[in-house]
Amino acid sequence: MANIGIFGGSFDPVHLGHLILAERCRDIVPLDHVVFMPAFQSPLKTGRPTLSDQQRIDLLKLAISGNRHFELSTTEIDRQTLSYTVETLAEFKKQYPDDQLFFMLGSDSLAGFPKWKSPQKICEMAQLLVINRPGLTKPDFASLANILSGEQVEQIQRNTVQSPLIEISSSEIRRRVAAGESIRYLVPAACEKQIQNQKLYQS
Repeated sequence: MANIGIFGGSFDPVHLGHLILAERCRDIVPLDHVVFMPAFQSPLKTGRPTLSDQQRIDLLKLAISGNRHFELSTTEIDRQTLSYTVETLAEFKKQYPDDQLFFMLGSDSLAGFPKWKSPQKICEMAQLLVINRPGLTKPDFASLANILSGEQVEQIQRNTVQSPLIEISSSEIRRRVAAGESIRYLVPAACEKQIQNQKLYQS
């Protein structure tokens, strides 16, 4: 049985912070694989990503190439509808019926997790892997008490990973590109070249 982490997000664009975080989770849990899952449309965000679906996929392929523990799934993009985690995990359970799934979730999203679509079902199909980012308030595990058992909440607390301080954001990368500033060492070199060659994020 393998441990598989599912790392969802817009990845608009993917950057080195994403890769460092995925590798840290893989090392600590440990995870056999981390699956990068670009969202089609998050129910929690308004508007679509800046790049097209294919452009984000292409950058992710470049970013994770060379790491045999990193994989890409287009499950949510293929559905072409709102990206609900419970639906994604149901598809993953069919693909990996004998493996343990870990859904990676930022600590800042934990308080709102009970309001997600079918949170109990999510926790039946996968263990939550909480990412505690520096500078944010500590994870609010109390918010889970009304939807999960005490044993489940304790397990989630054990599955909390402290993220290293990485002050890189996709929005800052988009701003820098539009302003003609360097993004070297913020994204993988191959992604930097692709962004330049295809003039992505340029007004």
